[in-house]
Amino acid sequence: MKSTAKHDERMAKMTFAEVYPHYVTKVEKKDRTKKELHQVITWLTGFNEKALQKHIRDKTTFEEFFQQATLNPNAHLITGMICGYRIEEIEKPLTQQVRYLDKLVDELAKGRKMEKILRTE
Repeated sequence: MKSTAKHDERMAKMTFAEVYPHYVTKVEKKDRTKKELHQVITWLTGFNEKALQKHIRDKTTFEEFFQQATLNPNAHLITGMICGYRIEEIEKPLTQQVRYLDKLVDELAKGRKMEKILRTE
């Protein structure tokens, strides 16, 4: 499925704060922890705990969130399908970055080992 300009715009304007509680619920429902979720987010973005809380408090859009992030050099290793999109085929960098995060959260919730999620193996 090819993303549309409308889809890309929606992703850019969505705030991290509105999606974050869904990430927490998703992983905790599968017996993973908020600490593990933060580890995954930190790996992808470079944000520490204080920075994550600031993004939540400030209702940062995903566009601003990823502009300020230092994307992990191994992020390109995140591949596969998420929400009907093949991640490696997404053309708009911001939409791809949001889907990277979605994919990592999904892998965490599915019980994948942390070293595999963080692409260290």
